[in-house]
Amino acid sequence: MFSKSCEYAIRATIFIASKCCEKRKVGIKEIAIAIDSPIAFTAKILQKLSKNKIVNSTKGVNGGFEISQEKLKQIKLIQIVVAIDGNSVFLGCGLGLGNCSEDHPCPVHYKFKEVKEGLVSMLENTTLEELALGVKTGNSFLKYQKKA
Repeated sequence: MFSKSCEYAIRATIFIASKCCEKRKVGIKEIAIAIDSPIAFTAKILQKLSKNKIVNSTKGVNGGFEISQEKLKQIKLIQIVVAIDGNSVFLGCGLGLGNCSEDHPCPVHYKFKEVKEGLVSMLENTTLEELALGVKTGNSFLKYQKKA
């Protein structure tokens, strides 16, 4: 449903947010390792997130990425999705047909419409803070961990 860039952007943002309570900035390499993403790809994604004011970027020796505590409560998941993928995921046809509409529906149009509405609702009502808390407490994860 989301592009690979968007999936990594969500994971990167959650990782950065989970570190913000420690009041430290995280570098690209650390983020890439934590979310299991190539470094160059991660850098491009973080550049977009920074441009869209979702993450703060500081250059230099003590540089890195961070999100203020205040912004954690305000940033909704939908902002990350729109920053990376735009709003096409909410508008597209479930079967990928270009001319699908209310007047000319595809076979899954009305069922998929319900799914999209549910997705939009979840994205609009989920804050970065709650997702980061899940990672911080160990109730959720950002990368597959093999069991010993």
